[in-house]
Amino acid sequence: MKLNNKEYHCPVELVIEILDGKWKLLILRELMGGKRRFSELKRSIPGITQKMLSKQLKELERQGIIARTLYPQVPPKVEYSLTPIGEKLKKVFDAMHDWGIEYTKASSK
Repeated sequence: MKLNNKEYHCPVELVIEILDGKWKLLILRELMGGKRRFSELKRSIPGITQKMLSKQLKELERQGIIARTLYPQVPPKVEYSLTPIGEKLKKVFDAMHDWGIEYTKASSK
C-alpha cells in the first residue's frame, strides 16, 4: 500500500503513523465529544504544552482527521472538530475502551 510516496506494509502501520504519540489520541478523545476551542482542549489535557497542542492540531488537520474553523469576528474564534474520516475513529476508540476495561479486569485477578 502506498500513500504520499511512502510504502506501508499494512493498514495498521499507516494508522500507527497517523496516530503516533500520546497527545494525538488524547486530542481526538476530546473531539469525540464535539467541537472544541484551543483553550478548552488545553484545559482538558493535563500536561500538554501550548506548543505541543498547536503542533499536534496542525498535523491532525494536515492529515485530514480534524477540521479547523475560523470565525471572522473580533476577537477571532477558532474551533476544532472531527472530519467525516476522523468520525470513523469513534469505532476504534470504542474498541480500545472496551479492551482497556477487559484488560483491567483480567490483570486484577
